Amino acid sequence: MADFIPDDSILVKNARLAVKLELQKKRALGQPIARFNPKTKEIYMENPDGTITPMGSVADQGRYSERLN
Repeated sequence: MADFIPDDSILVKNARLAVKLELQKKRALGQPIARFNPKTKEIYMENPDGTITPMGSVADQGRYSERLN
């Protein structure tokens, strides 16, 4: 059994289940949930009452060598 290496699909499945359970827990406790919108690249907090509080945005930085100048 020590030589068994789990397939990546098992790890991904367990990670997704852990995230799902954590979100359910936060909803049950009435805690805000941090979210990210990949289209607008904005970070926001979703409060239990349905309101959305913007927290910031991600800068499009490009390559490190291009940012030096």
